Amino acid sequence: MTQSKSRVVSISSRTPKARATPSKLFVLDTNVLMHDPTSLYRFEEHDIFLPICTLEELDNHKKGTLEVNRNARQASRFLDGLVGGFENGIAEGIPLNKASQGGATGRLFLQTEPISVQLPSSFAPGKADNEIIAVCLHLQKKLPKRHIVLVSKDINMRIKARALNVDAEDYFNDKVLEDSDLLYTGMTELPADFWEKHGKGVESWQQGGATFYKITGPIVPKLLVNEFVYTEIDTPFYARVIAIEGKSATLQTLRDFGHHKNAVWGITARNREQNFAMNLLMNPDVDFVTLLGQAGTGKTLLTLAAGLQLTLDQKIYNEIIMTRVTVPVGEDIGFLPGTEEEKMTPWMGALEDNLDVLMGADNHEGGDWGRAASNELIRSRVKVKSLNFMRGRTFLNKLLIIDEAQNLTPKQMKTLVTRAGPGTKVVCLGNIAQIDTPYLTEGSSGLTYVVDRFKGWAHAGHVTLQRGERSRLADYAAEIL
Repeated sequence: MTQSKSRVVSISSRTPKARATPSKLFVLDTNVLMHDPTSLYRFEEHDIFLPICTLEELDNHKKGTLEVNRNARQASRFLDGLVGGFENGIAEGIPLNKASQGGATGRLFLQTEPISVQLPSSFAPGKADNEIIAVCLHLQKKLPKRHIVLVSKDINMRIKARALNVDAEDYFNDKVLEDSDLLYTGMTELPADFWEKHGKGVESWQQGGATFYKITGPIVPKLLVNEFVYTEIDTPFYARVIAIEGKSATLQTLRDFGHHKNAVWGITARNREQNFAMNLLMNPDVDFVTLLGQAGTGKTLLTLAAGLQLTLDQKIYNEIIMTRVTVPVGEDIGFLPGTEEEKMTPWMGALEDNLDVLMGADNHEGGDWGRAASNELIRSRVKVKSLNFMRGRTFLNKLLIIDEAQNLTPKQMKTLVTRAGPGTKVVCLGNIAQIDTPYLTEGSSGLTYVVDRFKGWAHAGHVTLQRGERSRLADYAAEIL
């Protein structure tokens, strides 16, 4: 994806005779660099311009341990490498081709002269946003043949710029999808004539209590490995795509976790999507699971129930590690009293609530003493960790649950998922409609990123939960409020 499609020439106002349309010059706001330091190399053939105010703001944000501070330092290192390795005058522009290894062929321009643009009196003087807008107005007057575009993650700044006839747009090169409605749901409803078109020459066999079907037909190219397919017309049919070979696909029928005989730690699936999710969570061959859904769809409860079953009963994993983003993202928890786990307690109310349900669902024998012993055993196997201390760690034979994953950036998500060692399963839970991290959107969230990148991998699965099961009050409130 590129920010624009027009060609770029030198910052000089002269335009090649062969070009009838004016070229563009992108002016970057500081939050773009702090959101994605590699944005310097993301504009392909286009030129970019950095005001002095942007550099000053980068300098003000370089100290700290937050993600934005690390990004500010990285952006400064990129700029140092560009400017330090350029021998000619920077007023003519610094080529980006070499530093980006051919990814960007435009030039980087830095503000090398003072500007004298009078903004309306309603624009507060000395404010960084207003100074950057003033730079854009200055460039419009100086380079009338160039199309000046302000790129900023700040919505209000873009509105102010447009009010002064300065073109402004969001930085969207980091977005996985333009529309979150296009996000992979992990399931496909089969057409009504599915068996008519795909029933000829179908192979079927049984193995390990499941039925397998090998089909060929027009729907096969649209399917992905570990995608769920279903039809509820006439005879209900639920299956998972386990392999795609050329023009044929192999389907495996699902285990019905909605039946009480297949209850997991006393929990049964209440709807179709929950059953799909439980088939992924209870499958030890699936190393990475993502569950999306609104509040009350059962993401955390299903994951913890499966985790306790796999950890305490089947002993596939040694322990459950649960973590989530503290808002603001990466906020230092050192100011709270207690150990790491005690400091994370205020953000782990969802864990406590679901553990109470699970411990109540399991019918303990032996009275209060037996129940207390079981509760202590369960809590000893569930650990709460902070995201701040994840770098450099490796988890062996663990079930890692990342709650509220929609608040993670793609870079943070990569840091967490790559912590997984041999025998570890990672489960990401979240609702991309509830993002609290500044400048993060549904399209650029780390959760959206991994759902899109992992789809079709044989050891990863995704389900979007759609129906709330918390209570009739919660469901009605979610619908009308």
